[in-house]
Amino acid sequence: MEKLSPALEHVDSSSGAMGTAVNKAIEALVSVIVKAPADDDLRDRWLERLWEAFQEDAMPYIETLADFWGDLCVSPERASQWADQLMTPVRMSWGPDPKLRGNYKGTAACLSALLKAGRGEEILSLLDLAPYKSWHDREWGVKALISMGKKAEALRYAEDSRGLNDSPVAIARACEEILLSSGMAEAAYNRYAIAANQKTTYLATFRTIAKKYPHKDPTRILCDLVASTPGEEGKWFAAAKWAGLYKEAIALANQTPCDPKTLTRASRDMAETEPFFAMEAGMAALRWLVEGYGYDITGMDVREAYDYAMKAAENAGCRRETFDRVSKLVAAEVFGERFVTRILGRELGF
Repeated sequence: MEKLSPALEHVDSSSGAMGTAVNKAIEALVSVIVKAPADDDLRDRWLERLWEAFQEDAMPYIETLADFWGDLCVSPERASQWADQLMTPVRMSWGPDPKLRGNYKGTAACLSALLKAGRGEEILSLLDLAPYKSWHDREWGVKALISMGKKAEALRYAEDSRGLNDSPVAIARACEEILLSSGMAEAAYNRYAIAANQKTTYLATFRTIAKKYPHKDPTRILCDLVASTPGEEGKWFAAAKWAGLYKEAIALANQTPCDPKTLTRASRDMAETEPFFAMEAGMAALRWLVEGYGYDITGMDVREAYDYAMKAAENAGCRRETFDRVSKLVAAEVFGERFVTRILGRELGF
């Protein structure tokens, strides 16, 4: 932990990947430190070394270490001692004196230590001094209220944390967890599920929500997600396919642009098991190709979309009808230099 920041401070991490990796490493290392066998003197020395490394973290890289400070203290007694040590500078940084007011690096460590020490009321009193609402600080107030068994108040406190410096996704996740832990799954879904479970892909978002709410009909989840992104219906195709909602998947793929390559892969993969679906997926791929959609499209992409659509059509017993549909679709191409026509024209008899 001491060596992380000095080792990385001259590395280009503009992509953010380095920071993500470091945060995961910190979480893993904290678990190791907390569980390690150590007497009180040794653990106190460890904390002093970690605090020094944290203070010297200029970039910063190990700033999230403060969020785990209560855990690193291990015992409530040690956490309480650290909280007393850190509380004065926190009060000064949030106080009225402009010469002392400002950002104090140890604020999260102080709040984390107070939580470990079971001093929830003091967390709330301290947060009342903050000059502005920041979720990074106020989430400790939510945790304090939960630790005191006041979940309803914790929910209101979290909702009241919305503002210029809020984190909508993080707040939604906290609120969702409160309701789920209270056995109020339906309310959690209706109020927070979509906002709290946004992932890097539409499919991942659907999977996360479906797993977290197994009692909900996948069709209902899909409909709610689609409604949350108007104009992007086609991007939910993969999620619908994954859930086995083939009719809905095709409808979505034809409603707004969908990646032709994604549709072609679906046509290829499902040609044997779901030939009608695979055929329609291939047709949708050709439709968007004809209209000029797709990234870095080559003649091979066009050819594959056609071949897989026709293979699926043959399995479904509708090859003639599908060929006619493809011919009509391609004949109407007007985009650009009629790229699809040039690739398939001879095959279609143009």
